[in-house]
Amino acid sequence: MNPELIEALKLLEKERGLDLEILFQSIEEALVSAYKREFDIKTDRRDSGEEVEADDISAAVDRETGEMRVYQTMTIVAEVTDPHSQLSLADAKALSDELDLGDQLVREVDPADFGRLAAQTAKSVINQRLAQAEKERIHNEFSGRVGELSAGVVQRKDRREVTVDIGRAEAVLPNNEQSRLDGYTFNQRMKFYIMKVDERRNRPVIIVSRSHPNLVRRLFEQEVPEISSGVVEIINIAREAGSRTKMAVASSDPNVDSVGACVGQRGLRVQSIIDELNGEKIDIIEWDPDPVVYISHALSPAKVIRVEINEEEQSATVVVPDHQLSLAIGREGQNARLAARLTGWKIDIKNEAQYREMLESELFSRFDQALAEEEAEANWAEEEFDSEMVGADDWVEDEEFDLEAEVAADRDSTEMTETEEADLTDDADSAQPASAEPAEL
Repeated sequence: MNPELIEALKLLEKERGLDLEILFQSIEEALVSAYKREFDIKTDRRDSGEEVEADDISAAVDRETGEMRVYQTMTIVAEVTDPHSQLSLADAKALSDELDLGDQLVREVDPADFGRLAAQTAKSVINQRLAQAEKERIHNEFSGRVGELSAGVVQRKDRREVTVDIGRAEAVLPNNEQSRLDGYTFNQRMKFYIMKVDERRNRPVIIVSRSHPNLVRRLFEQEVPEISSGVVEIINIAREAGSRTKMAVASSDPNVDSVGACVGQRGLRVQSIIDELNGEKIDIIEWDPDPVVYISHALSPAKVIRVEINEEEQSATVVVPDHQLSLAIGREGQNARLAARLTGWKIDIKNEAQYREMLESELFSRFDQALAEEEAEANWAEEEFDSEMVGADDWVEDEEFDLEAEVAADRDSTEMTETEEADLTDDADSAQPASAEPAEL
């Protein structure tokens, strides 16, 4: 009987969350390794010369009593070359007359006979197997919980990270995932957002966050039943951890006020979340499909007079009263920056005086442009007129030249006609016979 072993294994199962059967298997593997270490049984050799682990050794731990036994399979041979795995025929006949060459029998070994080195080997194997089992458990358990909340207790803090106990595992809170409003004192209970399961020095490490925007989302899902039921939906969250958070919500039920549901009666719901975040400010606004209305809500608590949007550039120009410009922009531009991240639009905030100057500047610019266009059109018309006049002068000169040529041609034609007529007259006179005087009777 070994009741102390059973109690120790049950305690280990409770503390580390390991299956009791895995613990028994770890001990059995350790016993096999210890036996091989004790009798220097390292490997078998195949015909190819490749070394493989011996598979004729097994161990068993009684699940009720905790008794441990190691078994070695012995083969009956004519000539013994390995006394740990072979048995001579004569020795086998001494045990039973029915045994013959080639038969196998199992020899039981008491682990209590193992030496100190074998015990150290068993301890090392058990530790390795437990570490492997714990690694598999953490991966299996927390890989499915990525994106969820987990309550934890701060264990220790150094310059780079905070170690947190989140139940059956330890988590790490990196410096870049911390909130400046948190103190992280020893034994402080807080809620953490599980980001991922990583590996460090061949061991699983759970990375948690206190600055992730989804931490606020999960806190509201726990605190507001309308969100967990799906009646109220969180559209988007923009957060600067330790300072301010803006959250846009919408309701699928017209009878349910999305903002009021998140705030709660007398602000109790949102106040509990603010307390969890150690005083971080939270602005809850109502989402609207119209970007003009949505941007106006996002710049709360400032009052917006006018919003002009440019859908191509995904930008918006927002006009606020003169006395609320600093409120709309926020300290170091935080309010405008969070509103831009929340809505997805580039936001340019101007007060009424700046907007009026911008309009006047645009008006004068358009007027100057119109004058320039008119002047350009006038210059173009003048150039066209001058060009046409030059063409007309060239045409007149060409026409005068053609007219003079025609007159000269007509004159030559007339002179030729008079000459031809004179020649024709001379020809007619020469062809006519001389007239005879009448004869006298």
